[in-house]
Amino acid sequence: MDRAPGPSVRLKLTLSYAGFLILAGILTFAVVWMVLLRYVPGGNGIRAPGGHFPGQEFLLRSFAPAVGIALGFLLVFGFLGGWILAGRMLVPLSRITDATRRAAGGSLSHRIRLPGRTDEFRELADAFDAMLARLEADVAEQQRFAANASHELRTPLAITQTLLDVARHDPGRDTAELIDRLRAVNTRAIDLTEALLLLSRAGRRSFTRERVDLSLIAEEATETLLPLAGERGLTIQTFGDLTPVLGSYALLLQMTTNLVHNAIVHNLPERGTVWVTASVLPGAVALTVANTGEELTADVVSTLVEPFQRGTQRVRTDDAGVGLGLAIVKSITRAHDGTLTLAPRSGGGLLATVQLPAAPPAGG
Repeated sequence: MDRAPGPSVRLKLTLSYAGFLILAGILTFAVVWMVLLRYVPGGNGIRAPGGHFPGQEFLLRSFAPAVGIALGFLLVFGFLGGWILAGRMLVPLSRITDATRRAAGGSLSHRIRLPGRTDEFRELADAFDAMLARLEADVAEQQRFAANASHELRTPLAITQTLLDVARHDPGRDTAELIDRLRAVNTRAIDLTEALLLLSRAGRRSFTRERVDLSLIAEEATETLLPLAGERGLTIQTFGDLTPVLGSYALLLQMTTNLVHNAIVHNLPERGTVWVTASVLPGAVALTVANTGEELTADVVSTLVEPFQRGTQRVRTDDAGVGLGLAIVKSITRAHDGTLTLAPRSGGGLLATVQLPAAPPAGG
């Protein structure tokens, strides 16, 4: 936005300091003048012979020049002292402005790190440093996501191109097999695109909030995935209290489905178990999905919410998805002002906990 140039804040503060000092000096000298008029002989307004006020004339000759000199000194001192004091006070603001300009130019790694005790400027600088750190982390995450998404999208396209080239140079090849492979590759590309769109939608928070019961959502997600669990010989156990939240039913269902699906496909080869629990906490509700499985380290678990990261020690299966399941869970949870916590389960497997703010009482 173009703005007309104006006086600097330093000059405004200097003029304010000098003006305040001059005003205080004038008031002080006015009080002294009134006191002198009251107590100096002949200064009480009694006329001397000839119609003069000798006390007042004496005061004017003796006091007025000194007052003028003193006010002049106060004016100079106010300007110089105010200019120096204003400059010292605005040094932190200059550092904050410099950091803002660097950030606007694309440098998010710079930090103000304002020294000294806590005051308004240091609180502002600390808040700005925290904002820069968050922005830097978000930008880095977006860059990794864009690179990974490009790689994941390029893979099915490259496979499709290869299959088409083979069919073009080998007209006698079985077209049914080619069509089946193209269909599988195309289905994966569609699933990946839909997952990316869902992740973007959750990140923008472009959804309508309504009152929903998280325990009912957990039951629906579990029933939907029961056939998949049965194929793998797994048992799903559900436990639920009334857990009302405000949010998008579709997104929360997708979040729960992803958690349960992840617990199923990364489980024991047979006789594994998945536990789905909805519980009430003080001022919040929690959805916990735990599963049996291989031993996981904290380092592996910390990478699972990254897009396209499935954990270096986790077995990839045909039902493992496109690598965005837990990333979508994290995005949906954040969009609902909640937190996602992943931890290795004692005895093997994963313990995933989503905590969301509880909905206010109905009618409240």
